[in-house]
Amino acid sequence: MRLTRMFIAMAALVFIGLPSVHAEEAFLNYKTYCMQCHGMHGKGDGVNVPAMNVLPRDHSDHKYMMTRTNTEIYKAIKFGGAAVNKSVKMPAWGDTFTEEELRQLVGHIRTLCCEKELIRGVNFK
Repeated sequence: MRLTRMFIAMAALVFIGLPSVHAEEAFLNYKTYCMQCHGMHGKGDGVNVPAMNVLPRDHSDHKYMMTRTNTEIYKAIKFGGAAVNKSVKMPAWGDTFTEEELRQLVGHIRTLCCEKELIRGVNFK
């Protein structure tokens, strides 16, 4: 009985800790793969910007990002900008990330622009 309680408690801690682990993984993936163009805070001010003739999307632009669905953001990351009628300079990352990592990146991008909406439970489908 005591062992069962300890197992349940450990399982609950692991389950509760998973969202923060995923958030950290998404941040690290964004930092590694996206920051060069989109910048550390998603403002579209990465180190590659001076050499670009098409500016990267500002993920912190609340007004614009509220017009985009999670599916559109997911498609842009997975298949590249051209897949959503955006810049062909945005590469496709579908071969780099797992499906779960792609969804986590969408979630991270939402935190850059729309944290208040996430807290209120806005549906970004």
